[in-house]
Amino acid sequence: MASLAPLATTRASEPFVVMAKPVGPICNLQCGYCYYLDTTRFYDRPHQFRMSDERLETYIRQYIEASPGPVVHFVWHGGEPTLAGLDFYRRAVELQQRYLPAGAACWNNLQTNGTLLDEEWCSFLAEANFKVGLSIDGTRWLHDAYRKDHEGKGTYERVRAAARRLQAHGIQPDLLCTVTPEVANEPDSVYRALRDVGTGWVQFLPIVRRGSDGNVTADSVTPEAYGRFLCRVFDLWAHNDIGKLNVQLIAETTLVWAGGTASLCWMAPTCGRVLVVEHDGAVYSCDHFVTPEYRIGDLDTAHLGALADAPSQLHFGTDKRDQLPAQCRSCPYLAVCNGGCPKDRFALTEDGEPGLNYLCGGLRQFFAHADAPGHKVVQRVRAGVAPEAIMVELRADSMERWRGVGRNDPCPCDSGRKAKACCWWSRP
Repeated sequence: MASLAPLATTRASEPFVVMAKPVGPICNLQCGYCYYLDTTRFYDRPHQFRMSDERLETYIRQYIEASPGPVVHFVWHGGEPTLAGLDFYRRAVELQQRYLPAGAACWNNLQTNGTLLDEEWCSFLAEANFKVGLSIDGTRWLHDAYRKDHEGKGTYERVRAAARRLQAHGIQPDLLCTVTPEVANEPDSVYRALRDVGTGWVQFLPIVRRGSDGNVTADSVTPEAYGRFLCRVFDLWAHNDIGKLNVQLIAETTLVWAGGTASLCWMAPTCGRVLVVEHDGAVYSCDHFVTPEYRIGDLDTAHLGALADAPSQLHFGTDKRDQLPAQCRSCPYLAVCNGGCPKDRFALTEDGEPGLNYLCGGLRQFFAHADAPGHKVVQRVRAGVAPEAIMVELRADSMERWRGVGRNDPCPCDSGRKAKACCWWSRP
């Protein structure tokens, strides 16, 4: 192993975030749609998937040195990061406090499947003020269809128990739900199941994967199904849960429409400021690009701040903006999409130009559907109108939009489909 002697301190030119993978792609589940487990093939010694204490210290020191501050955001990801063990995170917190300069603070987020979170884990996470992201795919049958352990057993009940345990310790986890074709067909039950967990925050992550032939896999959601799903989720939220529940995409979209800047990297004009540090100290451009061609260096031979500003990484980030096809540049929703995640930009535009987001049709459907009511929410909130009054207005607007619409008429959700084949059964 190369020497881990301190390198010259290098503060990055702009803030950046690192997703640390303390056990690499190793996981105690075998989720059918996982895009990350396959990266084990890039390693010669797959049994050594654990970040050493020495490398952990190097990572924490370099990240704190490189961060403009005053808050340094540590994100622990995987695989399943709890497999590193509780002592690993106790050590991480100790090191953070050792290297933090006066006046600075740390923010820790653990993204987990929750199956290992017992009382001891939850007590530590609460005491150390960790934020927790918990993966749960809506209802039991949808979750257990894909999120199985190594014995092929579903994990829904274990995850729900983890959510209750976290809440008992004062932690309201962010719920992360993947959108497969099956989930997309059940927007009402999925939304209500997640809302009823009572954490106040939900995000939906579309599954888009391609096989070796370049075609999307069967577990990938289609643009049309994704669009219908998002439209229905927006209506359920707008009619029932404003001020009670935050849905990440809705919150980020209305933030942009209110004049703010989205915090989601895929919605930003450029990317490249969310790096990955693997268990072996290798640094990659992005969580979705942990492959040899996107390896930008390692902590042994370069400082993390220098890697964040490396020419190859800056180029990776600006490519998102510079390679936008003309169809995207003229889109009325460019400000809230910016072409989406580069990993999904493999479709062709209407004119045959490459670089269109595979999910474009669904995202456009959602933005068009949410446009008028979303702007109304922004306006009413600014005017100090209470959430319940806003929801009354939006429910009335929705009923008016459906007035006179028959089964064979175009659906008011702007999908282009007949109402009977789209939102007919979920109309107000």
